[in-house]
Amino acid sequence: MGRHGRAVVVTGASGGVGRATALAFAARGDRVALLARGREGLAAAADEVQRAGGEALVVTVDMADAKAVDDAAQKVADAFGHIDVWVNNAFAGVFAPFTDITPDEFRRVTEVTYLGCVFGTRAALHHMLPQDRGTIVQVGSALAYRGIPLQSAYCGAKHAIQGFNESLRCELLREGSGVRTTMVQLPAVNTPQFDWVLNRMPGRARPVPPVYQPEVAARAIVHAARHGRRREYWVGGSTAATLIANAVVPGLLDRYLARTSADAQQDEGEHGGPGNLWTPADGPHGRDFGAHGRFDDEAVTESRQDWISRHRGQVGGALTVGAGVLASRRLMRAVRH
Repeated sequence: MGRHGRAVVVTGASGGVGRATALAFAARGDRVALLARGREGLAAAADEVQRAGGEALVVTVDMADAKAVDDAAQKVADAFGHIDVWVNNAFAGVFAPFTDITPDEFRRVTEVTYLGCVFGTRAALHHMLPQDRGTIVQVGSALAYRGIPLQSAYCGAKHAIQGFNESLRCELLREGSGVRTTMVQLPAVNTPQFDWVLNRMPGRARPVPPVYQPEVAARAIVHAARHGRRREYWVGGSTAATLIANAVVPGLLDRYLARTSADAQQDEGEHGGPGNLWTPADGPHGRDFGAHGRFDDEAVTESRQDWISRHRGQVGGALTVGAGVLASRRLMRAVRH
């Protein structure tokens, strides 16, 4: 079955959203190239992809290395014959006040998260443009539009991806290319990153509620890959609320986040896990972290807003906006109180 599916590349595929996304493509019988640094996670992901009905190709690569990314793309093209879908998901982050992040750390986050996306996109286009088809999916975040405290490096990189993707999309449209690019803006997701990210906060890092399971993100990414003409998808009511509130009352949102966001991003407990800024958290003597983090008890498995976004043509975009406006009003009431 897998030999007849699409040829898909997923970066950051060893854990979290990337891991869940690789499995979602595999369940459709696709051939999936798994790109990441960590060998333990990649090996486990490849096994899961094959058991799910797909065909797996493991390529160990640091997305901040442009030449290595080009070489990885060529390996995929040699193995699969072509590349139909490329998902840019790899990222790095630091939980700390801006003044506590060193220049080298900030540069590293930017190189992995932003330039990794740029290098991945360039590599994908090298193979897609000659065949005049293919879809590139940029995995974004509500933080691509709305920065929050203690994640300045990550927010800056996601903002950069947003601008880069818009520019590229316009160029492809201008050229009449059959290659598509789209972006999926995610909410807080239950992934292992909160136990391996570099953290200088007093407490243990956590996602800001509501928290969604990585499979919710994966469904949206797979859908976006199949319907690449859409410029972007919003996943989760919290994403819609954040983006609409930021467009309507950004100053009010500044004050709300200044007051609440630091506490919302941490909980009690020991932290200082393996870290993955400079080396993969799962190797060479680490462990496989899988797709899920430690928040299964509170994470939700469905998103009404995501369903609306994926079926916009049937139910109308007004419902998405309306849901976001209602959520934004609740936010503004919370700020006032």
